[in-house]
Amino acid sequence: MERRAVLLWTAHALALPLVLGGALAAVHALWDGARPWTGPALIALAVLGPLHAAVMPSWRYAVHRWETTDEAVYATTGWFVREWRIAPVSRIQTVDTVRGPLEQALGLATLVVTTASSRGAIHIRGLAPEAAGEAAERLADITRRTPGDAT
Repeated sequence: MERRAVLLWTAHALALPLVLGGALAAVHALWDGARPWTGPALIALAVLGPLHAAVMPSWRYAVHRWETTDEAVYATTGWFVREWRIAPVSRIQTVDTVRGPLEQALGLATLVVTTASSRGAIHIRGLAPEAAGEAAERLADITRRTPGDAT
């Protein structure tokens, strides 16, 4: 994972409070009857939004890990409740790289490993585009060479 991922996660963490704060501020300014609840909500948002954006990205960078081997893709996520996912290569259906506008601006990519699992795809965010591309190629090659399928 690239250290620049912290910037991406900080931007994502600030986006919702800014949009929600703007909407609440507009309601607060235009509707007198809403002021008893929009005022406290704006104060809470003004405190909790920046706090979340200051703490979450570094914490996420510290605890999220991933690895690929010839047998499986491993990913660990979660802040309080840790989730360790193992996707055997025989269950991999597709391997994609995704680069949204903000990821492109920061020189990052997301590796998406779709499996035959009801839990859904494994998303490995905050990678250098080259690392994501190499991992996708390697996994695709291993998957092609793996006989059978465990679906």
